[in-house]
Amino acid sequence: MAELERKLAPSNAATAQTAKTANPMPDIAAALPEVAESITDGERIAHVPDPKWEEGLGELLASTPARIGVWRCGTRPLTKEVLRFRCDHAAAIDSVYGTVDSSLLDEFGLFTVETRFGNTENYLKRPDMGRIVTDEGVERIRSRCAAKPQVQVVVSDGLSANAVEANLRDVYPSLMDSLQAYGLSAGTPFFVRGGRVAVMDPIGDILQPEVLVLLIGERPGLVTSQSMSAYMCYRPRRGTVESDRTVISNIHRGGTPPVEAGAYIGTVLKKMLEQRTSGVNLEL
Repeated sequence: MAELERKLAPSNAATAQTAKTANPMPDIAAALPEVAESITDGERIAHVPDPKWEEGLGELLASTPARIGVWRCGTRPLTKEVLRFRCDHAAAIDSVYGTVDSSLLDEFGLFTVETRFGNTENYLKRPDMGRIVTDEGVERIRSRCAAKPQVQVVVSDGLSANAVEANLRDVYPSLMDSLQAYGLSAGTPFFVRGGRVAVMDPIGDILQPEVLVLLIGERPGLVTSQSMSAYMCYRPRRGTVESDRTVISNIHRGGTPPVEAGAYIGTVLKKMLEQRTSGVNLEL
């Protein structure tokens, strides 16, 4: 508070009156560029004045992206922290309600099928609809995909279109390179709009792959709206239980780097094929 008072205190009455006349809100105006910069640059600093254990607070900040040491102004959080919170919250909402740019899908030759989700509101209320591919989608998969592939790659927006936009250009080529390095062949990849994790199972029934990997947007949070997961399963079919799936989560620039994730996914798929299993029975 002493530092804040020092910054706010005018050097003399005349200076204070001049500043007030020129700009009735000088401190807010001066703070806005700093607030905007702090929101966009993802700074990790504690605003706690004179912490009793400064080193420990620094270590805590370095160990987690959680909101720690945000401090307050009176009884409310600092303005920059409130704005950062609102910015992150808006990004999460945009991810859920957003759509993946078709040009991105075209880059990788991904054709699109849809589930029976209908619209975003229904998708959120009826998760089961995101597990069923439409009849038109089923026919498109059968007509355009190679049957019984060794590895089937599927991409879906899930709960975060932003995750696909942010990570696909890195994780997908890395995955393909990893499969090639291990001598594994991939089927015809495609994109599922409005998919849930268990959409893997009906796709498995249709194409009967040895292993299937689903790159899907995770539920966005206030730390990031760009997190992707890779769900993998050996011979997925209807009735597959969740313990039969293997997952690599938190694929984003602040978590598992997408390039590294793509390479590791290939390693996991190879182990699945060697051990003929996945999920809790897979030894990594």
